[in-house]
Amino acid sequence: MNLVQIAPDRLLAGFRQLLLEKGVVTEEAMRHSTDVMAEASPARGAAVVARAWLDDAFRARLLENGTRAVEEMGIFLPGAPPLGVLSNEEGLHHLIVCTLCSCYPRALLGYPPHWYKSAAFRARAVRDPRGLLREEWGTAIPDATKVRVVDSTADFRWMVLPRRPVGTEGWDEGRLAALLRESDLIGATVPHPG
Repeated sequence: MNLVQIAPDRLLAGFRQLLLEKGVVTEEAMRHSTDVMAEASPARGAAVVARAWLDDAFRARLLENGTRAVEEMGIFLPGAPPLGVLSNEEGLHHLIVCTLCSCYPRALLGYPPHWYKSAAFRARAVRDPRGLLREEWGTAIPDATKVRVVDSTADFRWMVLPRRPVGTEGWDEGRLAALLRESDLIGATVPHPG
């Protein structure tokens, strides 16, 4: 029988069973991995950013070692490469891209958006990041601000820590997290208070 003729769900079930039979993975580990991905969403990344905006000590730990800092919040990245967090500052804006495929901190941000995986986004992000951001998302980066494109890879995953918007003073963590979009955590957009 040709593997192409086997339905994908049957092929996956057979592969899963083989992994279990050979002792490569346990049922418990497989269930845990499935549970981690079921909980993954951009809301997790937004909660991390909101905490960093309110807690300078956490922010410092997040920028020093992203993986360890998100674990403090009960967000674990099992089997994932280290997480780096890049802070957007006055005069510096980061844009995350995976030039080869779709490397993405899935356990923290969920599955990558379709545009993130597209060849058009990947190529243009490197070639013309300002034009891409302006035309696709309406994100106008001032000429005086450097745009730094960072490649997420199989060895290291990245997330952006956006600048906290003016006008959000006094907001609590939940309200701050609610204003963040997935695209803010990649650097395609910048958060606005409303």
